[in-house]
This record gives sequence, structure tokens and C-alpha cells, in this order.
Amino acid sequence: MREVDTAALTQAWEAGAPVLDVREDYEYTQGHVPGAQLIPLGELPGRVAEVLPGDTVYVICASGNRSKQGATILESAGRPAVSVAGGTSGWVRAGQPVRHGPTA
Repeated sequence: MREVDTAALTQAWEAGAPVLDVREDYEYTQGHVPGAQLIPLGELPGRVAEVLPGDTVYVICASGNRSKQGATILESAGRPAVSVAGGTSGWVRAGQPVRHGPTA
């Protein structure tokens, strides 16, 4: 499992790479990367087929711990994935846009 920083996520996000948020619903609603798909980590093993298609999936959580597990789950299912170090907290600290509410 590979880990990338928020600068790498920013470049990938701007190019349209799929972003998967593995936090809980209430965390996602409080603020997330615009366009990020939500599948809580506990549900991911049974919902891998729902992950948006694309080259590499950028998996994000609050700080980077759950995203490591999420990336590993995706890779085990044959999907290329990376974990975003620093998570959504790092994204916000970097001054990147944040969407609030239940929709991507």
C-alpha cells in the first residue's frame, strides 16, 4: 500500500481522479473533498464494486489511518489505490476546497 501527500491528491483531484472517503456519514457531512465518494470503512469490503472506476483511487479519511486500511482493501480486490497521508484534516490545512453536506 502506497501513501501520498495532499499535494499529490490535489494534482490527481484536479485531473479527475476518483477520491473515496472512508469516514462515517456524520464526518463526511461536516466537510469533505468535493466529488469524493463516501463508503465508510466498515462497509467497504462488501461495497468494493461501488467504487468509482478510474486508474488509481485516492482513499481519504480524517487523518490517514483508516485510509491505509481502505487502500489495502481495494488493492486486495484488484483496484489500484493509495492512502492520503494527513487525510481531510491535511486537505483543509492546505486551503483546498471543502464541500459540506451529504452529497459529493
